[in-house]
Amino acid sequence: MKKTSNAHNSINAKLAPPQPVVDYRQFRPRLINDPRFSHLKLLAGWMVYFAFYFLTEKLIPAEDCHVIHCALDDMIPFSEYFIVFYCAWFVWIIGTLLYFLLYDIDSFKHLQTLFIIIQAIAVVIYIVYPSIQLGRPTTFEHSNVFTWLTRFIYGFDTPTGVCPSVHAAYSFVIAFVWLRRKESSAIWKVFMVGLCVMICVSTVLVKQHSVIDIVVAVPVALVAEFLLYGRVGNKRSLLEELLEKI
Repeated sequence: MKKTSNAHNSINAKLAPPQPVVDYRQFRPRLINDPRFSHLKLLAGWMVYFAFYFLTEKLIPAEDCHVIHCALDDMIPFSEYFIVFYCAWFVWIIGTLLYFLLYDIDSFKHLQTLFIIIQAIAVVIYIVYPSIQLGRPTTFEHSNVFTWLTRFIYGFDTPTGVCPSVHAAYSFVIAFVWLRRKESSAIWKVFMVGLCVMICVSTVLVKQHSVIDIVVAVPVALVAEFLLYGRVGNKRSLLEELLEKI
């Protein structure tokens, strides 16, 4: 009986959902510097990024932007169905950050820091070399929920500030952080890489980006990863050491 009871307890432990590592119900603004919650300060990076992004959108006229285009763009057909993967990106970001906030604070710190680095690089490029993408269709062959959703995205997301594609750069680093986690299963890692690829492909198939934007996003993501994880000899990066203190 005791062995049976132990076996049941072992099974129940495996099936039980993971417990959050931080109880955010106890959070109050005055506790933002408390070691339990200090990592939440990294979320301020989003407010700074959006402030600068909207400023560049308003202050840099479209006629001053450089058109981003290559011959390969003309060979890629428009497909409204890929708007599903394009929009899945928003869910992926939020879902990943929430999961890490609850169950893996170190991964949250790393991912949010990578986002901040990418945001800083992207904003500088948008200011120094403003860009625009003119490949969007003006009419749609089909009328369905996918074209409606595409029109909706086009309505609030202007075709300026497109190079590099943060859609792609964020996707690269999200997949990278998931791949670094020892707790992630092989199947989950394959799924994360597949989702990253489909999201990048979707950006050109729904004509939100040029292929050039995706290519430029690669070194941006690599620079962010090097700044965070790059080592000189046996020394860790300054950013990685600072994150331990947050």
